[in-house]
Amino acid sequence: MQTWIDPANPLPSTTSLSNSMTATSQFPNFPISLTRLYINGEWRDAANGKTFEVIDPTTEAVVAQVAEGTQADAEAAIASAHRAFEQGGWGQMNGHERGEILWRVGDLFLKYGEELAFLQAKEMGRLFTDSMAIDIPHLSNVFHYFAGWASKIEGSVKQTTKGLHTYTLREPLGVIAAITPFNFPLILSIHKFAPALAAGNTIVHKPASSTPLSALKVAEIMQEAGVPDGVFNVVPGPGSTVGHTLSTHPDVHKVAITGSTASGIRVIKDSADTLKHLTMELGGKSANIIFADADLDAAAETAYYGMFYNKGEICYAGSRMLIERSVYDEVLERVVKWAKQTKVGDPLDPRSQMGPIANKSEYENVLRYMEVGKQDGARLVSGGKAVDIGTGRGYFVEPTVFADVNSDMTIAREETFGPILSVIPFDNFEDAIRIANSNQYGLVAGVHTRDIKKAHRAAASLKAGTVWVNTWGRFDPSSPFGGYKMSGYGRENGQEALEFYLQTKTVWVDLS
Repeated sequence: MQTWIDPANPLPSTTSLSNSMTATSQFPNFPISLTRLYINGEWRDAANGKTFEVIDPTTEAVVAQVAEGTQADAEAAIASAHRAFEQGGWGQMNGHERGEILWRVGDLFLKYGEELAFLQAKEMGRLFTDSMAIDIPHLSNVFHYFAGWASKIEGSVKQTTKGLHTYTLREPLGVIAAITPFNFPLILSIHKFAPALAAGNTIVHKPASSTPLSALKVAEIMQEAGVPDGVFNVVPGPGSTVGHTLSTHPDVHKVAITGSTASGIRVIKDSADTLKHLTMELGGKSANIIFADADLDAAAETAYYGMFYNKGEICYAGSRMLIERSVYDEVLERVVKWAKQTKVGDPLDPRSQMGPIANKSEYENVLRYMEVGKQDGARLVSGGKAVDIGTGRGYFVEPTVFADVNSDMTIAREETFGPILSVIPFDNFEDAIRIANSNQYGLVAGVHTRDIKKAHRAAASLKAGTVWVNTWGRFDPSSPFGGYKMSGYGRENGQEALEFYLQTKTVWVDLS
């Protein structure tokens, strides 16, 4: 997976996938029918019958009323997952059989790709073309990758004392709670589902309250693929009830969360009494360093996409762009040009390059940070306000660039989670590394240089879980991802992810 279309294409979200839509001027459309909880293989209403509204951030219209899970519903889902783990055959199933089911899940993501892309556009404003070009193939690849691992989970024989036979078993943990955010509803969820299921665990998923529709479609895909009842459950609802129940219940053995650092800390505290296993993929305020010896055109373009892709609603957004002082104005000019040319519009329109902010509260927060940047004395060189795309509706904002930012400013310290780029000058290699590492977060970092020795020195010096050199946003199912410092711990993707969904049992047999 890469997080943007080839930068040589001046309209990065206008791909061949959308040619038919362009020709007919028809946007994709699918009925929204999955609005109930999915527990033990059944679609059911909330225990108290309550629902909540899902709002289209493009039109501000209600697109669905979804069952609002309660504590009782969360407990029912946990009980279902616990029974499926303890009494069902999923964890004990032959790894090849489990892998075959997961492979079918991967195939079905391709079959239902357009519907999934449509649902993401309607619930959080993700560009349909980006979903089709990037998300859907990645979902399929991740499930196919971990389907292969399901039959390769093995223990080992240990050489211990003579007369003793010692070996290890790799066993699943049990019930996994997957708590996921609104910004990449599908990708950030399947990064948890695929390794957890491959290892033989069962799942209760709590999606973000603003993005339950794609999650419920995934439940239908799991059902169609043959995932046994109770192995996969979905309970949309508030974090204060559903999320808290998952984090505290003794029959939940692990919580895997992607979210803000504050949300992660709450889960850690809630889960402490039951000593749950945890994977924390949390916030970021990532530095993207451009040295004077870089290919400046490529670096500026990459930095633009690294910040403004998916409206800047990305934990790994390159929201701090560090430019060596001797080329500062030159690179800044290039990035500002890209920002000003961005077409903000309906995410279902193949001509759009940036859709709306995902929901009203995030929209208001992004606008607040734009004002904070101005008040702190940063130099606004592009954007800085809301956008009307001609409908008078929707949560649209301009791609915003602040220059002459320093590390003490709020917009350089806090995760703004929107299209706000802070541009910071630096003097030399040591200065760049110092500024990059001065932040509390450590999710990712970027380095742009033609000097391979400098690139390796920088990668070794940066306190981040991922370092991209002369690129940004590259992912693959085989490559682990996760943070340092306040960006969390644990890893998703790769063989490393499996380790966080397994536990080791050592068996000693006396042969004397």
